[in-house]
Amino acid sequence: MDRLTHVLARWEALERPFRALPRWGAAMLLLLLLAALVWSSFAVADLTGLRNRHGAAATRQASTGQASGGGTGDLALYERINRRMEQGEGYYQAALAEQRTHNYPTIPFVTVRTPIMAWGSLLFGQLGWRIIAAALLIATTFAWVAALQGRVSSTERALAALLVFTAGTGAFLERVGLLHDLVAGLSLSLALGLYRPHRWWPSWLAASAALAIRELALPFVLLWAAMALVRRNWGEFAALAVLLALFALGMALHASAVMAERLPGDLPSQGWDAMLGPALFLSSLAEVAPPLPLLPPGVAGPLALLPLAGWMGLGGRIGLTASLWFAGFALAMALFARATNFYWVLLVLPAYAAGMALTPRAIADLVAAVLGRGLAQRQTRG
Repeated sequence: MDRLTHVLARWEALERPFRALPRWGAAMLLLLLLAALVWSSFAVADLTGLRNRHGAAATRQASTGQASGGGTGDLALYERINRRMEQGEGYYQAALAEQRTHNYPTIPFVTVRTPIMAWGSLLFGQLGWRIIAAALLIATTFAWVAALQGRVSSTERALAALLVFTAGTGAFLERVGLLHDLVAGLSLSLALGLYRPHRWWPSWLAASAALAIRELALPFVLLWAAMALVRRNWGEFAALAVLLALFALGMALHASAVMAERLPGDLPSQGWDAMLGPALFLSSLAEVAPPLPLLPPGVAGPLALLPLAGWMGLGGRIGLTASLWFAGFALAMALFARATNFYWVLLVLPAYAAGMALTPRAIADLVAAVLGRGLAQRQTRG
């Protein structure tokens, strides 16, 4: 543990880690980045073409937040559940009845969404969710302006804020209250941007909201808890342990409620072991992260990859945490998500997009290290 704590502290102390690379290491990383950009152009174009042939209608529906005219798809399903609740039916009775009627799986229990957003719709309607989502986006944009202060130039901060706001404009969709992953992603982006070592409780609240809405926010909380443990921030770790315990209790109650409404013959899910590789993460961003859907897939693919390089080159505590979260979630999608699970990528938006503003400095740092102008060379000469 002591060694891990030391390694973590050393990495966080690096303001621009790419400049600290040895010349050969920077050259290899630069070549790897160039190769990845070329690969992403072809891989995303191929995967997007496959999805368009087999699921274009569902893709467009989830990325635009509009139910199809025929009343099919996930958003139409959630609308029907909300209407049944307005007529006095309980959430779990309505959800399982609708999923059963329209051939949606109900096994395992995670195929049924937690009731938070449906209860919110019953309480304050879709207009209420639109107000909440818009407030989250505005707060997230300002949070990242503050988070990057003193670490990057004012131009980079302004560009990062613009990218965050643009990537999060789904918050203004009419049916945003049906998009669980989008609202949870806004909350996680806010949690990441708000975090300060001396004032972590606002991040805790935002992460708690995301976890209540979407269980896929769990890896973010686990990463945060692991880093708090390694840093020996015991108060922070204790609060996260409480959150994880509450989450476990909530999911146990959710599972019990789902299983109580099941009937013989209910459909099981086909599972989450598609192993589609990293192209799925990038193609998903190309489908749902504004303005990438407006671009050809062969162009959108490399642009979807570049922000990760920007985050990795930022350094410091925030750069390390963001890099681990975004790369880890990309790996999870590569291993487990099916092509129809592309909307999972909304969990990293809109914060992921801010990495594009940091990409030029990351590439410049790699080039400087290759040319012998990096931190490692200066320290050797010194």
